[in-house]
Amino acid sequence: MTQAWHIPLLTVLAFIAGSIACAAELPEGFEPLFNGTDLAGWHGEATMDPVALAAMDPAEREKKLAEWNADAREHWSVESGELVNDGHGVFLTTDKPYGDMELVLEYKTVARADSGVYLRGTPQVQIWDFTEPEKFKLGADQGSGALWNNTEGARGKYPFVLADRPFGEWNKLRIRQVGARTTVWLNDQLVVDNATMENFWDRAAPLVRSAPIQLQTHGGEIRWRNLGVREIAASEANELLSGYQSQAFEPLFNGKDLTGWHGATDSYEVVDGAIRCKDGHGGLLLADPELKNFVARVEFRLPPGGNNGLAIRSPGTGDTAYEGMCELQVLDTDHPKYASIDPRQTHGSAYGIAAARQGYLRPTGEWNFQEVTVNGSRVKVELNGSVILDADLAEAKEFMADSPHPGINRMSGYFGFAGHSDPVEFRNVSIKRLAD
Repeated sequence: MTQAWHIPLLTVLAFIAGSIACAAELPEGFEPLFNGTDLAGWHGEATMDPVALAAMDPAEREKKLAEWNADAREHWSVESGELVNDGHGVFLTTDKPYGDMELVLEYKTVARADSGVYLRGTPQVQIWDFTEPEKFKLGADQGSGALWNNTEGARGKYPFVLADRPFGEWNKLRIRQVGARTTVWLNDQLVVDNATMENFWDRAAPLVRSAPIQLQTHGGEIRWRNLGVREIAASEANELLSGYQSQAFEPLFNGKDLTGWHGATDSYEVVDGAIRCKDGHGGLLLADPELKNFVARVEFRLPPGGNNGLAIRSPGTGDTAYEGMCELQVLDTDHPKYASIDPRQTHGSAYGIAAARQGYLRPTGEWNFQEVTVNGSRVKVELNGSVILDADLAEAKEFMADSPHPGINRMSGYFGFAGHSDPVEFRNVSIKRLAD
């Protein structure tokens, strides 16, 4: 995204000095988002679907950005090292997009004001007047810090506790987001725990993989300070995702050998704590025991063009994509050799039955974290914190190549891997049983 303001040398020097000063207020490992001096690193932007914004004609987009930046200069300012909005205008938006990250900031607002923090260009971690009776019906009396734009009844829509400080005092907000999994602390109190932030713009789709952070405001003055961000690497993201409620899961793989597994054991090997399909080999490697409803967690790493699959309720013989409930693709979908495949063959898809959303795999060679929930006839696939498939297979009416799937209604079977000659690796395999 093009920076709309030209910054002279003195401003750049002030930015560097301000960054050093501001960084002293931030936790270790955080980079400042606001230099305490000017709006460098930010631009104005109205609320808009980031996908639609990216799809705009470039000339039209630059025109809109110029209009939004002019509006931002009218309503946003810097006073005594604080970022100030007068309660009007477009949202202040980072020039840089962010994916997995941790954000810290402090804010101070006034009665009847309404604000929030957009993540990946999407509303929002809510900030509002918790004393205003007119908004109690909307949940304002429960406090700030929650994902208010989630649907009613969804986790994270309301905070666990009312943690807002009285008007005139600074509030401290800490937000961690991995994929769509969002955790929020307000004034050091946990108010949202690992909830999925819904895509306001398209409820059927996960959040975009990365987009800017936005400071929303309307209805009253709000001040911000000590804004910082720490980007989360893939290895840490996997640890955070696998660590959540990990005590409920039991390991299926001991990290040393294939004890507890059966099937094509000669086609797989254990290397550096991971199960790897031998190059040029394949077949079903299945874990004991047979399962009905469950949640499986696994990390996997793909070589270029790699192809494997997760066997779901396999009978133990035959092609699990057809004889089992399904095969969930594990595939380097972006490789050129797969450019023309059916959408129901892409990574995370129930092979030949239901297509998963794409664009959430990490680069080839990195470890991905995947969680699969199988409950009755429904299968959900969450990749790196984003739900890419949530389908009731019993409702499937059309199948790739009109091929029958006789095992689609199986209610029990084995979980495991369906190798296809490529050295795809799996590690940290665990299971949580669900009620039958």
